[in-house]
Amino acid sequence: MSSPNQRAFCARMLALACVLSCAPSVRAAEVQIKIDNFVFVPATITVKPGDTVTWENVDDIPHTVTSKTPGIFRSKPLDTNDKYAFTFATEGTFDYFCGLHPHMQGKVIVAP
Repeated sequence: MSSPNQRAFCARMLALACVLSCAPSVRAAEVQIKIDNFVFVPATITVKPGDTVTWENVDDIPHTVTSKTPGIFRSKPLDTNDKYAFTFATEGTFDYFCGLHPHMQGKVIVAP
């Protein structure tokens, strides 16, 4: 036979298990940016921490995705239909450009 304390503890654990199993799961988003006709489309996006941004080059010449802040992210040259993905873990504003065509610029804003 169990004690009242053991029964109360079991009841609390069962309730907690129900709450945790019924809570909606938070999933990171995947956001797409196209590279087309020497432009990042969209040029500015806002995502949440943990979201992944994927750039796809649909242009017929190579492009890169390079953070203006050195060391944050940098793709290899992307040929037609190549993709590059980066997961933004921290809040902030991340300006980037194409290393082959520096006039091509974009911005990722990471906010809660």
